[in-house]
Amino acid sequence: MSVVQSVDNMALLPAYLAAGTVVLVLLADLLVGRAGATVAVACAGVVATGVGAVAVGAAGTRRTFCVGTDCSWVFDGRAALVAGVFALLTLGVLGLSGPLLRGGPTPVGEYCFLLACSMTGGVVLGAAGDLITLIVALETLTLPLYVLVGLRRGSLASAEAAVTFFVVSVVATTVTLLGAALLYAATGGLHLGRLGGLLADAPDVPLVPAAVALVVLGLAFKVAAVPFHAWVPATYDGAPLPVAAYLSTASKLGGVVALLAVVQRALPAEVTGPVLALLAVLTMTVGNLVALRQRRTVRLLAWSSVAQAGYILAPLGVLASAAGRADDVRAGAYAAAVAYAVFFVVVELAAFAALVALRPAGADGGAVADLSGVARRRPWAGAAFALALVGLAGLPPGLAGLFAKVTVVRAVLDGGAGWLAVVVALNAVIGLAYYLRLAATLYADPTPLPAGPTRAAESTAAGQPVAPGVLTGRVAWPVSVALAGATALAVVIGFAPQLVLDLASR
Repeated sequence: MSVVQSVDNMALLPAYLAAGTVVLVLLADLLVGRAGATVAVACAGVVATGVGAVAVGAAGTRRTFCVGTDCSWVFDGRAALVAGVFALLTLGVLGLSGPLLRGGPTPVGEYCFLLACSMTGGVVLGAAGDLITLIVALETLTLPLYVLVGLRRGSLASAEAAVTFFVVSVVATTVTLLGAALLYAATGGLHLGRLGGLLADAPDVPLVPAAVALVVLGLAFKVAAVPFHAWVPATYDGAPLPVAAYLSTASKLGGVVALLAVVQRALPAEVTGPVLALLAVLTMTVGNLVALRQRRTVRLLAWSSVAQAGYILAPLGVLASAAGRADDVRAGAYAAAVAYAVFFVVVELAAFAALVALRPAGADGGAVADLSGVARRRPWAGAAFALALVGLAGLPPGLAGLFAKVTVVRAVLDGGAGWLAVVVALNAVIGLAYYLRLAATLYADPTPLPAGPTRAAESTAAGQPVAPGVLTGRVAWPVSVALAGATALAVVIGFAPQLVLDLASR
């Protein structure tokens, strides 16, 4: 067998465009030195990456870096969907970052550079065909976020969040790498497709159960599955709001894609299925119950995102019970997990975009009480936030969230795990309490304004908390565009959920 690897540059085009965006952002910041030009270059590169991914994915599956039938890069419809979603999320977060970057202490060049680096990791992650490429791509996605979380200078909470995120992520990466090393020691293979066959032929090797457990648990940290979730609330709440939005969407999507890749193509379903079912039940239950007690907005959204991770894992929990069923049942479970992740990140981005629009520029998420009656003063942003919350709860008219939960329940029932479908339904009911409570708060009787806009702006600039109900000026146009785009996309995919499912099943 020849060990010379073929190279298909067309298959690598999305990665080239993403990496090229990183280089161009650096050059624009160095040679032009204007914040607007740097952000414009970053946005253009992100759009080009998304368009390139869709164009390559529409042409069919392309493979490169292959030795025999084992390929390290497989760009198909699902990889194109993942790359396109990462590009959309990055573009949305750049829009939400407008007030943070304009005239503030945050360095524009470094900020855009780090976001582009993270997007590059996400693009590569969707097409990874072996464990090394997968782990490197996941770390390329995650490493820039350590710095982005701590960019709010002078904020102790931001520094603590960055350190917490760094320490936990390093531990998770170490555990995953140890599991990958043990898998290689037991099988001699690293390509995901090849690993699946080798593990099926050698189930009695003593290292295999430990290796599988380490890989799954290491990736569970990235997904923020219980009991590996403790870093989420403090990290989200301490990060700048746009960065928290990226963490809650792109970072979680990366963990889901990585976990799905190893579970679907490499690890034995009879081992991973029960573990993922247990993680799903713990994650959705703990996330929903703790979210009921939250009084800070970002912490509430953080705990709700933990619960949402449980819904994403639920279809994967039926893999063991579906092992003896038709192949389309297991394929439906994988597609349901990907589709739910896509539905979730779009609606979650809309929720964070609305929160950025409703809060003073540069402020954190504040307390839930700070949003009392805010929709009466800013009806469009308030309505978008309420629609996103209803979507996350899985109620109409938030059709994207409704179809997402229906997709998960249907996949779980098809897999023969009726008890897990009951747990999903019960947790969805629990989630209604805090989602609807927050939505009702937006339209509650507004509290009297204890300070004028000038005093609020001075408090924000000084790093002091803004008094409840205080709004400062109009919403910046980049935030308005990002909010409108995220809301419109959530509405569109709510009316065309089958399109997402079809792409996820490819």
